[in-house]
Amino acid sequence: MLKIICGPKGSGKTKKIIDAANAAVQNAKGHLAFITDTKRYMYDLKRDIRFIDVSDYSVAGEDALCGFIKGVIAGSYDNEYVFVDGIARIAGKNIKDMAQLIYMIDKVSEMRNLNTYLTCSCAPEDLPEFAQKYL
Repeated sequence: MLKIICGPKGSGKTKKIIDAANAAVQNAKGHLAFITDTKRYMYDLKRDIRFIDVSDYSVAGEDALCGFIKGVIAGSYDNEYVFVDGIARIAGKNIKDMAQLIYMIDKVSEMRNLNTYLTCSCAPEDLPEFAQKYL
């Protein structure tokens, strides 16, 4: 399952994804990973969630982010939840130009039975058509 949380900058997307991650800890039987590009929210997450700051790994660009997410998922067959805060910011692209990445994340999520949450800074009505079904 893939879910996109979107809204304009400052609308509370990061709070929503952090709350979703912390709530998932209660019922999760597998691993949870939270991927972002800052350490700012590290202490807002419960300790059972694996916090990953991509800036520690020099992840830049859509292809690098795609490979990084696949690597995190491949690192354990027990992954159940993956949260990515600021996908467009990390990829350095506008969401409208990220159809391939969204498609890949959706397919890997289905294949591995993952619950995947992404945040993106754009108004819901500005989300491209290929991503609308994930709202």
